[in-house]
Amino acid sequence: MTGLGPVAWPPAPIRTERLVLRGSEARDRAAFIELFASSEVRTYLGGPRPLDELERAMPEIPGRRPGLFVVDLDGAMIGTINFDRRDAERPGHVRPHAGEAELGYMFLPETWGRGYAAEACAAALDWFADVLPREPIVLCTQTANDRSVRLAAKLGFTEVERFEEYGAEQWFGVWSSATPTG
Repeated sequence: MTGLGPVAWPPAPIRTERLVLRGSEARDRAAFIELFASSEVRTYLGGPRPLDELERAMPEIPGRRPGLFVVDLDGAMIGTINFDRRDAERPGHVRPHAGEAELGYMFLPETWGRGYAAEACAAALDWFADVLPREPIVLCTQTANDRSVRLAAKLGFTEVERFEEYGAEQWFGVWSSATPTG
């Protein structure tokens, strides 16, 4: 994983009751483009990207990088979950030297409200706790993103602080493997 330690990538697929978390494949390209072009998905993530730009720039196998899981429902991608290191220059940290693992996720709007994000994120957090025990995981979302703030609480993230970034108030929380998920 990029900066997340000596973790082999991609790991074996992670199976939940309804979903599979796996590495990216060429068949996921259209769903990646849909995620990044969606005004609903990108409301709190800097806005949608132009479709023609995405069609040109999206690699044949998008999202193929350490830390990124494709969330698969019945053989089709419905979203992504990723772990990245939080940039030390950004506000919001729980370690003196920063660089915490940060959870991010995006799901196609037609899948919202069915518990897929909670199910997939809980499985990803449990996986992370197994491969990097005692490593704190942080999550940052705009306070205006009610769905994301509720999901963070449901997953066991504890609010640490709020601050201004990107012209909006941000909710910043931390999760540790001692916190139950699901």
